[in-house]
Amino acid sequence: MSFTTTILEWFKENGRSLPWRETRDPYAIWLSEIILQQTRIEQGRPYWERFMKQWPTVEALAQATEDEVLREWQGLGYYSRARNLHTAAQQVVAMGGFPTTLEGIKALKGVGDYTAAAIGSIAFDLPAAVVDGNVYRVLARHYGISTPINTTEGKKEFTQLAQSLLPPQQASAFNQAMMDFGAIQCTPSNPQCLQCPLQDSCIAFREGRTDALPVKQKTLKVKERQLTYIYIRCNGYTAIHRRPAGDIWQGLYEPWLTEQVPQGAVLQRQHVKHVLTHRILYADFWLWEVDKRPTLPEGYFWIKEDEVGNYGVPRLIELLIETLNT
Repeated sequence: MSFTTTILEWFKENGRSLPWRETRDPYAIWLSEIILQQTRIEQGRPYWERFMKQWPTVEALAQATEDEVLREWQGLGYYSRARNLHTAAQQVVAMGGFPTTLEGIKALKGVGDYTAAAIGSIAFDLPAAVVDGNVYRVLARHYGISTPINTTEGKKEFTQLAQSLLPPQQASAFNQAMMDFGAIQCTPSNPQCLQCPLQDSCIAFREGRTDALPVKQKTLKVKERQLTYIYIRCNGYTAIHRRPAGDIWQGLYEPWLTEQVPQGAVLQRQHVKHVLTHRILYADFWLWEVDKRPTLPEGYFWIKEDEVGNYGVPRLIELLIETLNT
């Protein structure tokens, strides 16, 4: 059997049962693709379910406020995805409906080639191959390709190969099969090679190179950053502000961020390590209990402590605030 036929046959027996695969609604499919960027299915599925329950249509999501969307997104990270999701929903409404071409789908905020191909093939049967981490891995190993996947040359090579293998009349099934095959069978570590239906034709298996493929150039330089937070407690109120554009956690809320710890503050947590893609954060968290409201820096405002949960905060802040109650 050919590579394509083998993958499709494997998918019939082993494909994952997921709620967004039980519909052709482009909104539901698009929502799942955005949530699952940089997120495991087990973590993302409850978010998809909550979003679909709260905003069952793209029109409903478009009418929500950005704060509401960010609050529901809380804990998923990469918050630009949530902001882009909200903007794109408004774009779709302005267009009068979900675009049905690859070009139209890619015009939506936060949608790139991969996401457009996934939505287009699954919702509209467009013959466009998806190329994500799973697909890179399967193709690199099976065909023994050493071209780095994070280079212009590599992206072009793998995209052309995936497209050449795509059966035009079964684009949806093939794309989902490739994603599942990479997630279940041809995994990053400990791939199930001895039970793999492609074992006989897999170059990486034959040459003992499964651990070496795919190849990725090391280009990311991780930076470290120190943060000092003061949680002010004043007669049932606390102070927060909304993070500005151009930095991490744009649009989310946080307690007083300062370099100067006020006299009388009590250290709650010190040097909490929080790892993001491009940086490592170290946070100190102080509790400052006062009877009189201090003067706050510009942009900060008072809220009732029991209403903190109404504001979208980064996961790090959520963890720090939890220490106040332990």
